Amino acid sequence: MKQTVYFVVPCYNEEDVIRETARRLYLKANELIKNDVIKEDSRVLFVNDGSKDKTWELITKLHEKTPLFSGISLSRNRGHQNALLAGLMFAKDYCDVTISMDADLQDDINVIDDFLKDYYSGSDVVYGVRSSRKKDTFFKRTTALSFYKLMSFLGAETIYNHADYRLMSKRAVEGLSEFGEVNLFLRGLVPMIGYKYSIVTYERNERYAGTSKYPFKKMFAFAMDGITSLSIKPITLITKLGFIIFFVSLIALIYSLIIKFTGKAVGGWTSLTISIWMIGGIQLLCLGVIGEYIGKIYKETKHRPRYIIAEKLITLNQEPTQKETEKE
Repeated sequence: MKQTVYFVVPCYNEEDVIRETARRLYLKANELIKNDVIKEDSRVLFVNDGSKDKTWELITKLHEKTPLFSGISLSRNRGHQNALLAGLMFAKDYCDVTISMDADLQDDINVIDDFLKDYYSGSDVVYGVRSSRKKDTFFKRTTALSFYKLMSFLGAETIYNHADYRLMSKRAVEGLSEFGEVNLFLRGLVPMIGYKYSIVTYERNERYAGTSKYPFKKMFAFAMDGITSLSIKPITLITKLGFIIFFVSLIALIYSLIIKFTGKAVGGWTSLTISIWMIGGIQLLCLGVIGEYIGKIYKETKHRPRYIIAEKLITLNQEPTQKETEKE
């Protein structure tokens, strides 16, 4: 039985690419409707994440042309993960299935057919996974590989080479809504939901237009969020490191006493300097990691809304299945 599908597309300063994104999604959605794969009341939901350019203006014009295009605009920029969550939580009241993707057209729209095929075969979650990273620079390929290996080492469950291109059934999105944390890392949260999942591989394209919204600084911060949101192993490693250093210091103390009592003590400026700098650096690093966790605890205890929807554009053929929520 065909279902109502909402394509959730977070947008931040995407005026250079949004027209082409809309054109391709329009063709794909109408193809799926024509072939009786999805229902006619399916929608493309653009989520404006506080863009400073004409992104929201363009979304409004698209909505005026056809009801297929809908949109919500957040009151301010909240970041990609919060914008995506806002779109998913808004869409779940009106649809049976959500498919999330970025606006830059790097994700292959044609594999949506395979997503839906797996969904109709019983999968509640279908992950879009890159088949290779040949088009990435050596630096980006190496750092990405290191990130996934580090996440695995720290015990976080993630899908290798998966970003946020995925299909989720209504009950999977409702399961996601039960997670209340403010520090979002959806790539780690979605696998925690459970339910049957499958993987569809595809070749990732170059960005169609515009510039990347994830420079190295943001990518590093995103990786730190993922690690500290999903695992407490760094704290455990700090404890183990503390025991190791304490054990080494006991050996050094015994050695120093032996040297002193045998009369062989010689001033060691180099070793003393190295020791001070090394221990001091380790202490600062450990305090920094602990500080990251304390900072996240502080944010969580505030219980501030993860996003606020300022405007919405949607034409419905049906009433929402449950009370619409504008704040999370």
